[in-house]
Amino acid sequence: MIHLSETLALQSVEGFLSPDELAQLGKIMDDELAASGWTPGTQAEVVRAPGDAQAILREATARALPVLRHVLPSVAADAPWGYTELTAGREVPAHIDGIPEPAVAPRRIGRIGVTLEQADAGGEFYVETTASATVWSGQVVGEREGYAAGTGLTRRLPHPNRHETEPVWLRDAVRTRWVTGAPAGVALAYGAQLVHGVLPVRSGRLRKFVTDLLDTRLP
Repeated sequence: MIHLSETLALQSVEGFLSPDELAQLGKIMDDELAASGWTPGTQAEVVRAPGDAQAILREATARALPVLRHVLPSVAADAPWGYTELTAGREVPAHIDGIPEPAVAPRRIGRIGVTLEQADAGGEFYVETTASATVWSGQVVGEREGYAAGTGLTRRLPHPNRHETEPVWLRDAVRTRWVTGAPAGVALAYGAQLVHGVLPVRSGRLRKFVTDLLDTRLP
């Protein structure tokens, strides 16, 4: 049964990727991007990571599941991982991923991201908390849908999304921002209903992997 608290949780996993795994992933992505010529066409565009990278990241997630389940007990597995880059002047404005189909498994309980390469300046991940009612959709789910009774659902920013600006319903909400300083290799898992974003990159390039955390393994 899914509880509201886990959809608003935040958990770090230090050592999610070892130095050797980071080096392997760096080479895999360098080779992949050289071969494909891919560059982000829009702000925070995500492309599916290649198979060799998927294997490393999924093994790392499996190792981390006992830690993740301390705060996200409903998480059973990760979805396929994506890769993204942010260069100078680009950011991920504050948003909520949300739970797209709350009554249909596999459900997105949270998200997890890990930095491959930090920007020279800027590009920090952050979460925000707020007392504003505007983030809540008014929809409530319960045991019939697989949740604790009376679980409220937030609004959400549909995916895929170009992340050009904050959604209108979030823009006027008074919020408190909590900025992380997690280095490369440290994973940050966060509930699907938590406001979050990435500060503008001021110089250099931010490279990271992201995926959903699901309550059911994909076939």
